[in-house]
Amino acid sequence: MKKLFFLLLAVICLCLPALMGAQEREGRGEAQALTDAQKASVKEIISKYNIETLTAADAKAIHGAMREAGIMGGPSEDQAITDAGFDPEKLKQLDPPPGKETGGNKGPGDAKGTSGNKQGADRGASKGAGSGSKYTLEQACSDNAQLKTIAFDGLAYITGDFGFDTFLPPGKVSDYFGFQNMRDIDAKTGGHNTSFLTTIASNMLSILNDEQKAVLLAAAKEQENDIKKFAEMRFPLIKAFRRNLEGDYPSGKTILSHDAVLKYSASLYELDGVIAYKRAEVMGKVISSLSSEQKAALAKLKFGDSRTWPDIPEQLDKRSMSHSQNVAVMTYASEMFAWYAGSIDADTYFCPERHGMYFGGFGMKTAPAMGKQNYSISTSLTGDSGESFLNTLDDSQKKKITDIIDLQKSDLAGIVTVRRTISAELRKFQKGETADKAKVLLLSKKYGEYDGEMAYFYASAFGAVGKSLTSEQLAKLKAMRTINPSEPRGPFLYSDPIQNPEVGNTDFLFE
Repeated sequence: MKKLFFLLLAVICLCLPALMGAQEREGRGEAQALTDAQKASVKEIISKYNIETLTAADAKAIHGAMREAGIMGGPSEDQAITDAGFDPEKLKQLDPPPGKETGGNKGPGDAKGTSGNKQGADRGASKGAGSGSKYTLEQACSDNAQLKTIAFDGLAYITGDFGFDTFLPPGKVSDYFGFQNMRDIDAKTGGHNTSFLTTIASNMLSILNDEQKAVLLAAAKEQENDIKKFAEMRFPLIKAFRRNLEGDYPSGKTILSHDAVLKYSASLYELDGVIAYKRAEVMGKVISSLSSEQKAALAKLKFGDSRTWPDIPEQLDKRSMSHSQNVAVMTYASEMFAWYAGSIDADTYFCPERHGMYFGGFGMKTAPAMGKQNYSISTSLTGDSGESFLNTLDDSQKKKITDIIDLQKSDLAGIVTVRRTISAELRKFQKGETADKAKVLLLSKKYGEYDGEMAYFYASAFGAVGKSLTSEQLAKLKAMRTINPSEPRGPFLYSDPIQNPEVGNTDFLFE
């Protein structure tokens, strides 16, 4: 027995270091290489940030997103981060692993040693932020996000046509109610699925009583013409920008008129303000009438976590309203939940694609999803395609695009300020107060000037680049645009294909 005991002990002593080493390597994430899908996730996560302006909060967001994607650290993760153009050591310096923070050791339960998943939950722009909380207003305004979005628009524009340029998701109009933030930070990462809006709108409508739903329907009928008018007012700008790309100038004129574009955009956004004001007034009225039972039911539905939303049938009889009225009511219901459950930070938030929406980006990215159930729109298409577009250009052409970043900085900063001020004013309706309509409309016109100037910069740069492309470059760009033969080609009134829209004379937009 003694011989057997010592033999077993010898075997254990010989094997134990190897076993401990393997366990340690596995704990550090060294034992498993990343799959191609995980590498793609790393690239997508990293693409949302600028290494030159990276903050500690950004680094935490990146690490949290990676943990939630099942990427648990180690050399494989470091290599994937390096391949994506970032320094993994810089990330670790800004967001040290638990127990290695500057200033002392912090355990997993301490303020600075919180696990990656909890960090992801706590970083949301609003209450209930989930795994998508890497999306922040700061990220949306970052040079990296803006450049890739502008480049994507450039690709869509140069390879597209007037029809695709007109496509506009209805939710991008009068968007001061937190829905876009709720969509982007969704813990289920289902915000860009075609069922997302329908699910939360149906849940909201199921909680409202008949009288409250009637208020929303009455508002949809009242605003139907204004909502349609907003879409139609975009057509002259879209047409003028495309004429600039094609060199189709009015007699005696050779460039777009900066002042005319800003003035027209201001009038367009004034209408956007009219729509937003009425929408807030109506939704505030319904929110003020909610019973304690209704509020308790709403409390079970979490902002930023669609996993808490039951999958229920649609609640409206579509036969009782026009298609546009039905779209409006569903939009009201989804936005009303986001507004009620969210925050002013969520209301102020916008996605990078929100501005200068005249160049076909939504047509190329979102149009294929229309009419398809449970269809998820790619969240990496914008960044990847934008990068490919820039890589196809020569240095002179690329500079025309990259110069936009500095040109638009003051406009972008102005938009943030205006959006927050308008959002704060509209939230008065939730408290039973009355917002200042004159203030909202004046700020809306200013918003239009900011957005109009950004669009002017885009159109001017895209036009110059488009005219300078070689036949080889143009062929490469067109190859990046894969069009499904069944994809609707427009023109569109929002997302609905239409025939022969009236555009009117656009000569006044040139000089």
